[in-house]
Amino acid sequence: MLKRFWNRGAKQKIILIIIGLIVFSALFILRDDYQPFLLFLRKYLFVLLLFVVIIYFGIRSFRKAANVMKKIFKGILTLASIALIYVLFWNVGMYEYIQTYNVFNDMNLQEISKLPLSRNERIQPYNNIKTMAYESISETQEVSAPQLVRVDDRNQWTMAVQPSQEYFIQRTNDNIEELFSVSSTSPSPRFANENRISAVFSIGESLAFSRNTYNAVVQRFNPWQLFNYEPHEAYYMKNDAGNWVQVVSLIRWKGFFFPYPTFGGVMVLETGDHNDYFERLLIGKGTFISAEDVQKYPYLTRQNTLSEKVSRLQAKSMMFLGGFTDPLPWNKKTAVKIPDLIEDQNQQPFVTDFKFTGAVNNAYDGLYHWFGLEPIGDKRTGLSISVFIPADGSQGVYYYNHASRKEGLAGVSAMPAKVMESKKEYDWTVNKPVEFRPFIRDIAGKRRLFMLSTIAAKRANSDQFDGGSTPDLALVDVSYKDVVWIDAKHPSQWNTQILNQLGETWQASENLSKEVIYTEEERLRQEFIKDSITNELKQLIEKIDNQ
Repeated sequence: MLKRFWNRGAKQKIILIIIGLIVFSALFILRDDYQPFLLFLRKYLFVLLLFVVIIYFGIRSFRKAANVMKKIFKGILTLASIALIYVLFWNVGMYEYIQTYNVFNDMNLQEISKLPLSRNERIQPYNNIKTMAYESISETQEVSAPQLVRVDDRNQWTMAVQPSQEYFIQRTNDNIEELFSVSSTSPSPRFANENRISAVFSIGESLAFSRNTYNAVVQRFNPWQLFNYEPHEAYYMKNDAGNWVQVVSLIRWKGFFFPYPTFGGVMVLETGDHNDYFERLLIGKGTFISAEDVQKYPYLTRQNTLSEKVSRLQAKSMMFLGGFTDPLPWNKKTAVKIPDLIEDQNQQPFVTDFKFTGAVNNAYDGLYHWFGLEPIGDKRTGLSISVFIPADGSQGVYYYNHASRKEGLAGVSAMPAKVMESKKEYDWTVNKPVEFRPFIRDIAGKRRLFMLSTIAAKRANSDQFDGGSTPDLALVDVSYKDVVWIDAKHPSQWNTQILNQLGETWQASENLSKEVIYTEEERLRQEFIKDSITNELKQLIEKIDNQ
């Protein structure tokens, strides 16, 4: 038909050429809109081809059937085959099962024999930070998702103050002109003065059209990346030159049979009021840094740029530690799960600062995604495995197997009840212990694991936690199942409070001498004083350098 239309004359040729150019331009410019469809083809190409093969041979056998009964039988068999594959892959979950197994085989797993030390514990939970940020902005603004990142060797919650999704005009015309950067170790973070950073980004997560982060990053992809990469979370941090940048974590899909997501590097967006409309529209914005090259940039190392979608699937794949068939219903000897607490609005992983020095030689000291895995059954709440996934996307996943060492520790699922039981006078209908994250210290001659939780308040008719200026903190000894309430404003007293409450219990249970308890208390106090002096000197030097 097109050939006949083309041969009619010059006018028809011009019309076809114009239509072709319009179609090509639309496909080129709007590739950010149909890229999800390309990813869908990439993820399920094997399954789609399998369906096509079944349908092809089904129709072929249907046509060759000699009589009506055979035709009906062939048709029913074809439809039944398609239905069976669908039920097995999605209703039963075999597609996700095999995909997760592929993730497990792709990981560079390393079992460790000693837990790392935690440090720079964050006080406020994710939802409190978000709530307090919203208390400091105007009606037409919103904040991006708070992210815990490393800024000038300090752990900070950073987020962009951006036009609200509800105000289309602002999303179209305005830029991001301010960032929040508040300390994660402060019990009362301030969203004012030095914590409000002036930085202009013309590309942001809430901005419209070509100025949207997702659109700008996808437009920057080459044809191969359009089928294999997708942007996920955005982080705000300083680069090696000391300038603020927006770093977008990328997910790369690997494999043909049952593809699975991996860390695909990052796309870095610089500050500036970019007026290059045609560049954004045609080729997008951003500097692509592959997963292999991330380690060449110091500001991206020991950093938090790994998508939680990737790390959660990696942690989930630990259920295959006992073999491919171990998670099946008739086995489940060592299979584990990620315990998601219903009342906790921020689920694992928890980004935590760990010191691996002295525990693992080839692991860095910095930010990790931590998971506390429990037995796969619904009624088992013991801590089976601690998983430490480098938050900068570097190779290597470290795990400590508590279950194989028969340590008998309580898991995250058991923590809320223990905290509530220790303070029966609390109104637990509007107060909830949230975000049970690891607190690991060398105390009383032994490396001990606690769970640190923040008590978050929630209005009776609200679904969101309301940020308090100074929350209550609870430490749970996962071995002795005892709860220690600590003062959020005085971290220097935490070790003393732990020893005062649990010292005699440890002494009686583990046959420790009083000298061990006392010496340990004094050593911990001196270490905290030393660390405090070091941090104050660093801050003083930075202030002098900035002047």
